[in-house]
Amino acid sequence: MRALLQRVALAPGERRGWRSPLWGMLVLAAWLILAVALGPLAGKLGDVEESGPNAFLPRGAESARVNTELEKFRTDTLMPAVVVYTGEGAKATAERDRDAFARYVPAGQKVSQPIPSEDGEAVMTVVPLDGEDDVTDKVDELRTVAGAHAPPGVNIAVGGPAGSLTDSVAVFDGLDTTLLLATALVVAVLLLLTYRSPVLWLLPLLSVGFAAVLTQVATYLLAKHAGLPVDPQSAGVLMVLVFGVGTDYALLLIARYREELHRHEDRHAAMRIALRRSGPAILASAATIAVGLCCLAFADINSSRSLGLVGAIGVVCALLAMVTVLPALLVLTGRWVFWPFVPRHGTPVRAPRAIWSRIGSAVALRPRWSWLLSAAVTAAFALSAAGISMGLTQAELFQDKPESVVAQERISAHYPSGASDPADIVTRTDRASEVTAAAAAVDGVARVETAADRTPDGELTALTVVLRDAPDSQAAKNTVDALRDAVHPMAALVGGTTAETLDTQRAADRDLTTVVPIVLLVVLAVLIVLLRALIAPLLLLATVVLSFVAALGASNLLFEHVLGFAGVDWSIPLLGFVFLVALGIDYNIFLMHRVKEETRRLGHESGVLEGLTTTGGVITSAGVVLAATFAIFAGLPLVTMAQMGVLVGVGVLLDTFLVRTILVPALALDLGRWFWWPGRPAGSPPSHEAA
Repeated sequence: MRALLQRVALAPGERRGWRSPLWGMLVLAAWLILAVALGPLAGKLGDVEESGPNAFLPRGAESARVNTELEKFRTDTLMPAVVVYTGEGAKATAERDRDAFARYVPAGQKVSQPIPSEDGEAVMTVVPLDGEDDVTDKVDELRTVAGAHAPPGVNIAVGGPAGSLTDSVAVFDGLDTTLLLATALVVAVLLLLTYRSPVLWLLPLLSVGFAAVLTQVATYLLAKHAGLPVDPQSAGVLMVLVFGVGTDYALLLIARYREELHRHEDRHAAMRIALRRSGPAILASAATIAVGLCCLAFADINSSRSLGLVGAIGVVCALLAMVTVLPALLVLTGRWVFWPFVPRHGTPVRAPRAIWSRIGSAVALRPRWSWLLSAAVTAAFALSAAGISMGLTQAELFQDKPESVVAQERISAHYPSGASDPADIVTRTDRASEVTAAAAAVDGVARVETAADRTPDGELTALTVVLRDAPDSQAAKNTVDALRDAVHPMAALVGGTTAETLDTQRAADRDLTTVVPIVLLVVLAVLIVLLRALIAPLLLLATVVLSFVAALGASNLLFEHVLGFAGVDWSIPLLGFVFLVALGIDYNIFLMHRVKEETRRLGHESGVLEGLTTTGGVITSAGVVLAATFAIFAGLPLVTMAQMGVLVGVGVLLDTFLVRTILVPALALDLGRWFWWPGRPAGSPPSHEAA
């Protein structure tokens, strides 16, 4: 591992006798050729995104198996839209719209007769749509037709499975482009504020742009030819991750390069040393994040696996661009690119060291009290995690209530709540009547549809089961459990929206207990290899875990009292943990790699303080950039993505300003040389400093 780190950090001018200017031009030419040749493939990522019924379900779940079996029943898969009318004149309006809706149904199918509610206050019409056709366009047309014909006093909402799909697709429609533009704008503004240079900010942004193209191309090719799972959520997060991580690496490299320009007249020599000194930390960071995200491959939920694997590709591509394109651009443009703060050879390093020096001195004065106090503050936030309400209903998944949710609420108010989205049972045809009787006897079942569908070979039969309770309620989940207990002895399977929610909830619990230990072991192994110690990696990992729990608690306060979310989605703890442990350890790696370097030169206590002082500004800038990029998710209409963005952003800020700034340095100072047990930094002089 050490040899690999040194090889990556080795400057290009030292290989094969190449001259650095020639190397820089060759690197840029290669990337330009690559971008032009493969760029068109980057725009095809949407073609391989999987948004089918099983894309967000656990692999092997019973509800996913039902979806697979239902594909056998007809060549023209039907997806119903449910139109709900309320108000005076609802029945007459529904009868008139029935004729207008007829042209949208496939051949051989009919729009249902208007179905009045028992209380007489609502009317419901079921419009079967061709699932192989563009369902979302058809639903939009149904809504237009219904709205155009609605008389005063009649309220109409189009929902059902087709309506829910349409509203879900609308959330992701254009999401990649929106996130890309918003992220690029945020990063550009923050780089301008960081460097206060009219030119320098363009270089990291251009480098990240190359990384984004390579990421999209690699993801598309792997999805098309190697079966890499990609869904709209992972594709949306991908660009934010690439921009955030890539910018972090750019900030670290540029900061070290600026230092070396003060010490070396030759900018090529300065870049050689900057790469050699910062390269191992950047590589270790990328390896930690990528391997940590790859641990999500052990998750059962398909969307979690997709997000982890796709995110790992993005991190690797960001690494490649930041250690090739960015150094080439910096060396070719010369010192003037830093104008107006040009680093001149022989001048003192111009950096905002005073504040970090004061922080370091304050921590060194009372190291034990410093880490105890910072740990107590973190633990106080963590206590808020104890009161988290887990799980979101369909109505709570959106920040702005879509029409399909309005339709479901009206159905629940006037019909058996499960009427718009019934459960599905797939059974052998010769046992259909037996399964029907068993299902009808289950408490919580309103009725079992007797007009059963069969596969073309007649071997399988699909039954529709209407539940009394709302599809996403706990009572409905209990009914699904009871249904499964009743029909499993007859080799029947139970699926549908309620079953999918139940399976996903249980898989999320399993994934948390499976993936979390794997991530911790992987990150610990990387830290041990990097630091050549055991105590330091264990403490660093413990601080990041504490930071995650604190971020979860602090985020829950924001969800509940500021953003008004009803609860936390089941996927958030696992995804938040993986992202925050991988990204949070990032800043500890940057800090401790520099601390280890300075300790060899200055001794333990002075090395810790010098490492904190020299990295304070750049790590803080990197943390703010990364937190700001993930905070973009908070404005998205899907609550799940908004919650993940808030959680990661809060966690990164905690790591940046509290854990990395106070907690870790204080622990290192309090433990003294035991921090590096069982070894010590090579070449470290004998120390007379107090532990």
